[in-house]
Amino acid sequence: MLDLTQAYTGCPSSSLQFLHLPRETLLASLLHICNHTCFDPLPLKLYPFADSVVVLNARSLTFVRALAFWEVFPSTRHLEQSVQCLTVENGMKLVVASLAHRVVAWSLSGIHNDYWRVHSSLVLSEDQHVMALNCVSGLLAVGTRSTLSVYTLILENDLPTWSLKWSSSYAPHLDAVGLRFSPSLMYIATTSLYDNAVNVYLTTTGRKTQSIAHPRPVTDLIWRNSPSSSRDDPILYTITTDATLRIFMPVLDAPQYLQLHSALDTSSSLPFSVASREVNSSVFRLDREVMNAAFKIILGQSQNAEDDARRRRIREIVEEGWDIFLRVLGDGSLVVQAVANIDRRPPTLLKQFTLLQSAPGILSGPPAHLYIVPNPGHPSLTLITSPPLKSYELAILPFFDAGADGMKLVASAAEHADADAREDVEGRGRAVHADAERRRRCGLRSDGSGEVWNFDWAKSGRLIRTGRWMADIERVDQFTVFDAGRRFVTYSSASRLLTLHTSPPATLQVPTLTSLFPLSSPSISSPRRTLIGITASNTIVIICATVSTPSSSVTLVSESSLPLPLPPKLILPVDPMAWVGQYGSGARGVAQAHDVLLSVSEEGELAFWVPEGDLLESLGSSVSGQANGVAKDKEANGKQEEEKAIWKCTGMVRTGRKGLTMARCSSAKKSVLVVPTPDGEELTIWDSKESEFSLGLEYRALLSDAINDLDWTATPDGQSILAVGFAHRIELLCQQRATYFDERPAGWSVCWKVELGGMVPHPISDSIWLARGTLLVGAGHQLFMFGQKREREGKIEEESLFEHVARLNGPLDDWHPQMILQCLLWEKIELVKSIIVNLARNVESGRNIHEWENLPIEKFLQRDDEARANAAHRPKYSLLFDIPEGKEEEDEDPFSSGVVRKLLDRLEEKPIPHLSPNENASLLVLIQTALEIEEHRRALDSNGLRYLISMRSFYILNSRASEPNTPSSAPNGTAALRQLKRRERLRYRDMLWAFHSDSQELLLATSMTACGGKMCWADARALGVFTWLRSAESTRAHMEVVARNEYMAGDVRDPTACSLFYFALGKVKLVHGLWRQAAWHKEQQVTLKFLGNDFKEPKWRTAALKNAFALLSKRRFEYAAAFFLLGGSLKDAVNVCLRNLQDWQLAVALARVVEQGDDGPILRDVLRNTVIPLAFKDGNRWLASWAFWLLHRRDLSVRILVTPLQDMATAVDVPITEIGDPHYDDPSLALLFSQLKSKTLQTAQGTSEISGRTEFNFVLQIARVFCRMGCHVLALDLVRSWSFQRPSTVTRDNRAALRPPSPVSTRFALEPALRRKSSIFIDIDVSTAPSTTRASPSPRSREASPTRGGPKEELKEKDEGDLIQRKAGIGSLMKTAKQDVKVPEFNMDAFF
Repeated sequence: MLDLTQAYTGCPSSSLQFLHLPRETLLASLLHICNHTCFDPLPLKLYPFADSVVVLNARSLTFVRALAFWEVFPSTRHLEQSVQCLTVENGMKLVVASLAHRVVAWSLSGIHNDYWRVHSSLVLSEDQHVMALNCVSGLLAVGTRSTLSVYTLILENDLPTWSLKWSSSYAPHLDAVGLRFSPSLMYIATTSLYDNAVNVYLTTTGRKTQSIAHPRPVTDLIWRNSPSSSRDDPILYTITTDATLRIFMPVLDAPQYLQLHSALDTSSSLPFSVASREVNSSVFRLDREVMNAAFKIILGQSQNAEDDARRRRIREIVEEGWDIFLRVLGDGSLVVQAVANIDRRPPTLLKQFTLLQSAPGILSGPPAHLYIVPNPGHPSLTLITSPPLKSYELAILPFFDAGADGMKLVASAAEHADADAREDVEGRGRAVHADAERRRRCGLRSDGSGEVWNFDWAKSGRLIRTGRWMADIERVDQFTVFDAGRRFVTYSSASRLLTLHTSPPATLQVPTLTSLFPLSSPSISSPRRTLIGITASNTIVIICATVSTPSSSVTLVSESSLPLPLPPKLILPVDPMAWVGQYGSGARGVAQAHDVLLSVSEEGELAFWVPEGDLLESLGSSVSGQANGVAKDKEANGKQEEEKAIWKCTGMVRTGRKGLTMARCSSAKKSVLVVPTPDGEELTIWDSKESEFSLGLEYRALLSDAINDLDWTATPDGQSILAVGFAHRIELLCQQRATYFDERPAGWSVCWKVELGGMVPHPISDSIWLARGTLLVGAGHQLFMFGQKREREGKIEEESLFEHVARLNGPLDDWHPQMILQCLLWEKIELVKSIIVNLARNVESGRNIHEWENLPIEKFLQRDDEARANAAHRPKYSLLFDIPEGKEEEDEDPFSSGVVRKLLDRLEEKPIPHLSPNENASLLVLIQTALEIEEHRRALDSNGLRYLISMRSFYILNSRASEPNTPSSAPNGTAALRQLKRRERLRYRDMLWAFHSDSQELLLATSMTACGGKMCWADARALGVFTWLRSAESTRAHMEVVARNEYMAGDVRDPTACSLFYFALGKVKLVHGLWRQAAWHKEQQVTLKFLGNDFKEPKWRTAALKNAFALLSKRRFEYAAAFFLLGGSLKDAVNVCLRNLQDWQLAVALARVVEQGDDGPILRDVLRNTVIPLAFKDGNRWLASWAFWLLHRRDLSVRILVTPLQDMATAVDVPITEIGDPHYDDPSLALLFSQLKSKTLQTAQGTSEISGRTEFNFVLQIARVFCRMGCHVLALDLVRSWSFQRPSTVTRDNRAALRPPSPVSTRFALEPALRRKSSIFIDIDVSTAPSTTRASPSPRSREASPTRGGPKEELKEKDEGDLIQRKAGIGSLMKTAKQDVKVPEFNMDAFF
């Protein structure tokens, strides 16, 4: 997904240091940050430059860690100083650095050498500025401008502490690179800043033993370390500015005195004719121990005859003990020299000679520093050069054979280096922005200068500088870039001057601007570019920049305000990432007005704006050359032009958030707001499509960490990704697909985290999206680029961020279990069969999942009966007279049990990738269910099938949740593993399918089978059996089954477990008999004696009630409810279920059984005062619809599915005290509404109370829900096939009175448009039918409703006309029903 692809850490200002580890070598360097190399791009906080030590991998140059000096000394955080010196101690894994008079040491620890901690610190006097450091074996040499000191490492109170060993105050001024311990730790060599001498001191006393003069300044000095040599004499190499390397060795009679023995200059390695022309070269010593280790690996490998000659030179170097030196010439060629006999005596036997000279162009030129480091585990070496910082792989055999493949570039550090990179001007970054296409980035410094870079994704994947401006005249406060970084505009608030940087530049005087951003050009060939500026007074300035030759111009098109009653708090640009290109380039030349601005009021109201009228025409115009004329006309007719240049509001969202501190808007009109609260910062994401069915709020999180930055990007399919920047991490939020298979709420969630806390101690101050999902992050004075790593040969490409987001929220494949489930719910059985057959073909093909074929969209747009008819009429022969010679083949159905069984076996063996374990299990269940549906299709109706599907999914989920450590796929940075949660019951939606099914007996039998044939009350409550059984006889019979199973459950037969159910059935004697068998129970004798009485007598009923109250005091609630029933008090038993047991289903079951129907007063009281308020509180429309249906208010049962809950609360005569969030996230609401709206006369009457616009918006909301679930094709089918026809009768024929009356008098014919249901049930007394509402909600209450987006005056007349038409239609329907119910008695003579 998002990996660190590049780190912009600046250019090393001095020599590099290396820390050798068993598996890798780390490179440590100081940062040199100057005016044109790297700058701090952070707009919020400024940090001193070069306050860190950067640690890289020496081979790949990948960023490992930044060690900040202020971690130890916080007071240095805002000092205008930089880290000066650096040294590394490999034995103790110490990194020591200095800043001014302070020294800090870090140590690397941990099992994997991945944990950096502060080891120790040292503070000198303030006048002692550290100029040089060297640390070896617990000794630390510190050189200042006037002293040289040596410290030893000791443990004081178990803490490492540096103790002063000696200090010499007469040392000359020292250079930062001129301090080295000898390998034996006997000597210290130093270089001077103001002379050309190398001074040698004794480590023990600090006495200077020798001063070695040089003709040129010394740039580097190296003590020769040779553990394999028999000599321990000090040998010193020095390199001067003329690229001459000198070898100093002691003489025999003075072992402490170093004498020059040899020098390697340009003339010694090249012919005189060539050397005389060579003025620019560098010489370096290649570490002998590192070289010999690699040589031994090669010599120890098996060899062939071809490589024997190449190995001979390597063997000679090892055996003779040559020291190897490398000279880099100005043309980039390499010259390898060797010096022999250094370890032999006498030293006069030294010999130097040239081993090879390479072709030019191996390197870009002579580097200032070059190092050779080991490549652990490989017979090659790594060569490091700086500057520029690059790493090469040195293949030893080809290199010493002068082969072209001897050196290969491995990596090069990302730098903003320039030819003038040495300018010592400190420029701190203040702001960083990108253009509309996110391929250009622009940075602004604190001094007003800035640079423009292009993100070269296709070639290098790096930032390349394409432009710059200097702050030589005035300070720049705003800037923007366009035309692929070739053009940029700057603005200075001091002079209020806008400058287009062309040749020559064009300027324009404008009002004071607070922000400036470009709009995409109307066409590629057009020279006009449109800029939008926001002034301090919240007016909008439109600026036209005409880029042409020989001169360019900038003109002011208009200055206008948004048509708002109050000035907005913020005006922000809408992120253009999803519609990058030509503004107004619609189909057939019609301009497409994308949202350009977002305004936020003080009250938290969001408004989206597009240009309209003359302003839109001016933006879309491609006419050039009229700039000056337009400017003059604007000045003369300013007011008239301002009136024409208006802005149109495309949508408003009332968030109710006040005091916001940050806001951003994406291309898809997703807005994020940050509001401070006492408990932390509240982050909310809002959708622009606010309606009575959606408040617009999609995500809310209360964060304890402060939010520093927000930025949007968009995927190629238009999905939005939000980057939320905190102090040390960035969380990426994307929209999650709504699903039936997880309990997690649909909405936004963290899909990835970018953690910088382990890499850099500086807090994140800015982050910005670039093209192709690349994220650029600024922390301290470093930039980090996170993106998709480039594909390597032979390596499987990792899933990209955009692919991951598309998998979480994009359109689903047709074989996804969610798609199959929705198709089954919407009666597309034939389509599901085709999907399963196609999935079987894809699985059997063995192709990659990305190559699987989906069904054509046309299959999803067919009705099930059409698909069945097409399948039944498949032609069997291609020719008319084609007669097969052999046996006629059978026309087998491709969807068969054999195909399904084989597919299930394959999926169980190898699950489909990217599906969660729960989704994989659900896919198997749905495939098996589809097979069962096909086998028992005629036995179950559509609602019964829906219940069966949901019930099977419910039990599969719970069975998987019962397994230990059930994992759930989670990406890096989110929760690692989470346990699947058991669901206590079916959703009320699933219970309602069974309630409206005509196959309830079969559903009951299936439910019993799912429970193992022994359904107890917990199972009945989980499946909602007593809520969806309509038959009173079936309800009583099934309660007896539950009572029997409760008694038989467990090893102990306890009569108290079943007494409640048997008492509800009136079977007291049966319970009495069960107590006779409970000899083990301590209450047997008392209970037998009590149950032996006649409870028809009042005194025994009173005794039962007293026992019930006694049981309540003992908190035996279920048994107390049983005694309330025994005492004849159903109301008290129901109250115990509601208040004490918190089980309204048990209360409903008892009421329906005892009252023997659905019309009892107790049941109606439970529904009215408990179930309906609970449904409103939870926003559960399914539960409310069921309750209204049982109350014979089927008009309200339909209306509750569509009408906003705020309006319904005023329409029902039930006390509603709390209304929860309206849940319109279930497309099955539309399915149930389409079933019920014309089912009975009451539902038709309720449908007439729903306006046509409300139904229209409802269908659009369900289509959006389908899209959020990934079922975009089902959303298309919904809006394509939805019928807005209302129930009304056909025109009555006057001859109808002459026809014989129908023996069925409770239904009548509908109009042809509604002939899917040929009749409608009359379920009300049409002669005295009441109105479905007490009163229509007043306009004032509608405007005050928080679920509405504001009054819409232009829709009132349409809604009123629609209401009159619907009232007329239902009136005609009622009139026809009254005529049809007046049917005379049946007369047989009418048939003759």
